[in-house]
Amino acid sequence: MPFTIGIKDFIDIFCVAVMLYYIYRLMKESRSLNVFIGILVFIIAWLFVSQVLEMRLLGSIMDKLVSVGVIGIVVLFHDEIRKFLYTLGAHQHFQGLARFFSSDDKHQTGNKDIIMPVVMACMNLARGKVGALIVIERAIGLDDIADSGEKIDAAISQRLIENLFFKNSPLHDGAVVISKKRIKAAGCILPVSHSIDIPKELGLRHRAAMGISQGSDAIAIVVSEETSRISMAVKGEFRLRLSPEDLEGLLTKELS
Repeated sequence: MPFTIGIKDFIDIFCVAVMLYYIYRLMKESRSLNVFIGILVFIIAWLFVSQVLEMRLLGSIMDKLVSVGVIGIVVLFHDEIRKFLYTLGAHQHFQGLARFFSSDDKHQTGNKDIIMPVVMACMNLARGKVGALIVIERAIGLDDIADSGEKIDAAISQRLIENLFFKNSPLHDGAVVISKKRIKAAGCILPVSHSIDIPKELGLRHRAAMGISQGSDAIAIVVSEETSRISMAVKGEFRLRLSPEDLEGLLTKELS
């Protein structure tokens, strides 16, 4: 039977190439490139043994490893898979669908009840050279992040935010999570970004802010303890050296 290649085969090859390229980029950013290459080599060896050489015993053993390995890959790369799915869902063509399924409460947080206490607290914390990390939840829930800290469930207050980040406070090293116009939790642990594009002078708080902004649509605000500068991470990008007025304007825009 002659081997023919049609337009469907070219589309198939193109789709596989695009998928491998994006997986390669994702693994490179997460420093898991060697693991990805190892998995790719194993898959090629499995196909060669089972399809080309038709070695039944070795092929059946590798078949079992592949079937079990799928579960292992999901467990091993759950953060990367979540990031990939979030990036797919955050694409502009799917934002209308996301807004349709999202509750109204999560899209009505852009008001002065949130913005002004946060801005004033950041201004005073920066003036006193007190480090802070504030995360504002939007469409994507942050229950897993809030569960890593201490539940607060209090009204948003400038004084409360300042006290949570006071240097002698047991919760000052973690992040404060704001959700549905309330301070949901404090002392929370955030995923740290391993991106090589982050400037070296930025510390762990900035990497944590970048990590949560890459893995969700949350807004992360950082007050540097060393430089007293205010920064904001949103959608995987930094806004550095913000004045209180700049911060207020950006929050108004992002929360509208």
